[in-house]
Amino acid sequence: MTDIILDGSHMEGGGQIARNALALACLTGKSFYIDNIRKGRGDSGLKAQHLFCVKAAAQLCRADFTDVEIGSTSMSFFPGKLSATALDVDIGTAGSITLFLQSVLIPAMFANAPVKIRITGGTDVNWSMPFDYFKEVFIPHIKNLASFEIKLLRRGYYPKGGGEIEITVRPKFKLKNFENFAEFFDYIKKQKLNLDFAEQGKILQIKGVSHASKTLSDAKVAERQAEVAKMALKELNCPVNIAAEYSDSLSPGSGITLWAKFDSGAIIGADYLGEKGKPSEKVGKEAADNLIREIKSGAPIDSHLADNLIPFMALFGGRIKVSEITKHTLTNIYITEKFLDVKFEVDEKDKIISV
Repeated sequence: MTDIILDGSHMEGGGQIARNALALACLTGKSFYIDNIRKGRGDSGLKAQHLFCVKAAAQLCRADFTDVEIGSTSMSFFPGKLSATALDVDIGTAGSITLFLQSVLIPAMFANAPVKIRITGGTDVNWSMPFDYFKEVFIPHIKNLASFEIKLLRRGYYPKGGGEIEITVRPKFKLKNFENFAEFFDYIKKQKLNLDFAEQGKILQIKGVSHASKTLSDAKVAERQAEVAKMALKELNCPVNIAAEYSDSLSPGSGITLWAKFDSGAIIGADYLGEKGKPSEKVGKEAADNLIREIKSGAPIDSHLADNLIPFMALFGGRIKVSEITKHTLTNIYITEKFLDVKFEVDEKDKIISV
């Protein structure tokens, strides 16, 4: 018998439900059963990369699990005691490294000692935040909750992946120092580390990374992406600095990630991936247009960041104004409310989420 039952087809209906459930189960010690896994996808059920998420999370909290195999549409997870365990994971494909981290980052942040995680897979692939967005946009918003050291060792593009990153998480708040999770939860809520991003503020600068495989260096793909993005961003009347870099990747690929910094402390990000047959100039222009659109919304939190902040808002409190309330965000609220004794308020009109 499990503590929590989850519907994997709820709202967004993708792997996000299982990944975030794994993270919160490790932290809270609550077991869960989930069915209809990835029912919202054409190829429903667990894929190979999801198995790595389950097994890595299980290492961190000494968990047992059932029905974890490729194609499974249901599974159960029974967490034990959270502990600091080094993880070395090779997804074996271009499976997203940043999506994998959704299942282990939260428990690593509250373990009894630093956790070193090395992952091989896709660093810049479709349907997930690119590495640079993870490092430069997401992590700064939670930097007061734990300490992070993040290294990009190699880019990994679709289809071969082979990208490598190394992240060391040093906890500031350790679950082991408390009798139970309820006591720990009560303590961290009182630390006044609320994620409060309700005002965008004044834009200070825009930075970015335009990247490509070394095989594309003669065509100056990274430089072309960056130059067009710079031209498009001139209308914002602020300093723009976009680095161009190349990587010895297993598969050819390219992409660009941009982020705007504001005097309020907010960071808004946008990105775009290159693909065969798509001009580099279009990649740079689309990324810039995406960033401009997010900035002009007036919100300090972009549509891709919001859902990733939900568990941290639940733990520490918070209020955010977002450019768009997505199904991903509503899905993460659904999962988080199942595991934690919190209730989110969602103002659809003003696009404000608070807890």
